[in-house]
Amino acid sequence: MAARPRGGSFPKGFLWGAATSGHQIEGNNINSDMWVAETVKPTFFAEPSGDATNSFALWPRDMDLVKSFGLNSYRFSVEWSRIEPEPGMFSIAMLDHYKAMIEGCRERGLIPMVTFSHFTTPRWFAARGGWTNAESPDLFGRFCERAARHLAADIGYAMTLNEPNVLRNPTDDAKLAKIKPVFDGMTAAAAKAIGSTRFVIGNFGVEDLDQYTRTVIAAHKAAKAAIKAARSSLPVGVTLAMPDDQTVGSNSMRDKFRAQSYLPWLEAARSDDFLGVQNYERQLWDANGKVDPPAGGVRNAGGGEVYPASLANAVRYAHSVARVPIIVTEHGVNTDDDTIRARFIPEALAELRKAMDEGIPVKGYIHWSLLDNFEWISGYKHHYGLVAVDRKTFQRTPKPSAAVLGAIARANELP
Repeated sequence: MAARPRGGSFPKGFLWGAATSGHQIEGNNINSDMWVAETVKPTFFAEPSGDATNSFALWPRDMDLVKSFGLNSYRFSVEWSRIEPEPGMFSIAMLDHYKAMIEGCRERGLIPMVTFSHFTTPRWFAARGGWTNAESPDLFGRFCERAARHLAADIGYAMTLNEPNVLRNPTDDAKLAKIKPVFDGMTAAAAKAIGSTRFVIGNFGVEDLDQYTRTVIAAHKAAKAAIKAARSSLPVGVTLAMPDDQTVGSNSMRDKFRAQSYLPWLEAARSDDFLGVQNYERQLWDANGKVDPPAGGVRNAGGGEVYPASLANAVRYAHSVARVPIIVTEHGVNTDDDTIRARFIPEALAELRKAMDEGIPVKGYIHWSLLDNFEWISGYKHHYGLVAVDRKTFQRTPKPSAAVLGAIARANELP
């Protein structure tokens, strides 16, 4: 039995990649719930996604970039609203489009990592109550069965849902009260726009958190069963948003927050093939809620702390509960200063390597994001990409941080 690599090296076959999601890069995803919400008045969104980075057409260029950096995998999502634009109506053309993308990865020596739902859902699904609808697990399972039957043969890793645990937290009630009128106006306008009395977009505006969690865990399980039925050997998991939650003082709320936001999902993941951990920052919790990080230090564009150890700490906690292999399916930093990103990547990977030396089975590191793209309600304000994109010409310009990650990936070890 070969010795496990230690120090700065990573195991043979370690996944090195970059991530995207369909709605954030493809453009003109007009049948999705997000498109409706972005384009009505009033709206909670800073601006509509529009053409995004035009990656529906330019995906070969994007994959060429991933390959050129020296990475060996690419995470992207299929768009449910394109594949099933009306209930039970499946588009062979769109399934073929995503099949071509999967084959495009393989042709470039990239392992395709495919997410079946990255936040967005079809507008008809939102009109039925979205994930608050008791039928939603069956509807999502039906979609995954049809998509997997067409696509599963060459997928490397499948993720059912992206960050289904992202909901309001216990300290946000006052903030939510201020924005509720705009949010309620948007959902009412969206329902009217699609001729419905209901409109539930993704995981926004969920009131019964416990019921939502039970329903979406059931949807994950239905999706996993459907994907496994198409190809039993395909590794399937779910991805969770997991800041590095740390305690401050006595009676910290941290464990209460963890129990609500992570624990049901981590327990559900125990029967999965892997767990995707997605980390960007740490959160400090005292007895009253979240507290600001220490003064000084590096900050991201949103004012959050750039804390390289957060990834490894989140991985440690996730594995302590789920007890399955971990893939870092997102990790990055929101900044216009790429020197911050270029330093952050190796610093965070050095901490991750320490966690691996402790025996935690980490199978890969997928950076968010390949491209500067549409960042949901913030529009195009925030920049997480390894690559800058001109939104008029769609010209892609790699940043120096892409070369930093690529050099580590090529060597399969830290400098």
